[in-house]
Amino acid sequence: MTILVTGGAGYIGSHTCVELLNAGYDVICVDNYYNSVPEVLNRVETITGKSLKKYECDIRDREGLEKIFGENKVDAVIHFAGLKAVGESARLPLLYYENNISGSVVLFETMEKFNCKKIVFSSSATVYGNNPIPYKEDMITGDVSNPYGRTKHFIEQILGDVYQADNEWSISLLRYFNPIGAHESGLIGEDPNGIPNNLMPYIARVAIGRLPQLTVFGGDYDTKDGTCIRDYIHVVDLAKAHLCAVAKILDTTGIEAYNIGNGVGYSVLDIVHAFEKASGKKLNYVIGDRRAGDLPAFYADASKANTELGWKAEYGIEKMCEDTWNFQTKNPEGIK
Repeated sequence: MTILVTGGAGYIGSHTCVELLNAGYDVICVDNYYNSVPEVLNRVETITGKSLKKYECDIRDREGLEKIFGENKVDAVIHFAGLKAVGESARLPLLYYENNISGSVVLFETMEKFNCKKIVFSSSATVYGNNPIPYKEDMITGDVSNPYGRTKHFIEQILGDVYQADNEWSISLLRYFNPIGAHESGLIGEDPNGIPNNLMPYIARVAIGRLPQLTVFGGDYDTKDGTCIRDYIHVVDLAKAHLCAVAKILDTTGIEAYNIGNGVGYSVLDIVHAFEKASGKKLNYVIGDRRAGDLPAFYADASKANTELGWKAEYGIEKMCEDTWNFQTKNPEGIK
């Protein structure tokens, strides 16, 4: 079976490629390296001892995608490619709509043209907006507080319409919570270009000395310590969820959404203190203003994924922080 992975050199994509290769799938990676580097895929091959096909291509490039599908018999797609920073999306909404939504439509049209109708979509818990917690898949979605989340919601709706028009499609919408951590080898992990937008790589770069201090966005939320609460999940747990989703879509048709999270909420300061313990470093941090588009707290009810996909998160925040620090110390200047 051949799985095409868009954004496969990215943080979640690269860890998923490892799990796919280890499970015996043939893997094709498509990435434009906007927020990643080709070396990541070499490291994926080192970890697994297996090779994958690599194409440098933007998902908005219809001709490029058609060439890839024309050269390969693709059985299913895992779609990660997209811009993903909440704060940036609030500043640059048109960029996010054009890249994430237009690019996805080109991908879906190409899949349809080549009769590949099985897809796992990288969605987000942000689609739940201001619903009461814990979030459950049967909640009404769409009351989203930022353009990034709206792109995920719109793409879910597009895929729903695709299935309604053609019941041959098999679609799994994985609504991620907050992935952190790294592969235990230390060869791959979260290593964004430039200044990180996500909490954990920022913390790691402060601990290693690449950044002077961490700014915690908001200390006056109605939470136990005033900082935002999130459901953090180890990236390897998240990657394994994609294997479960692939197995399901290969054998069925339909469209289903699944929460992929631990089901436990941790505050930003919980993560800071857990990382201090894992690294043995005292982190320099300050409490700053709230960030546009952030919600005070959310976490998952992941029971549907447990029951229907046979998936369950295994790792806690201690392991997430330990593996992140291992990756950071082995790659103090990032992956080159």
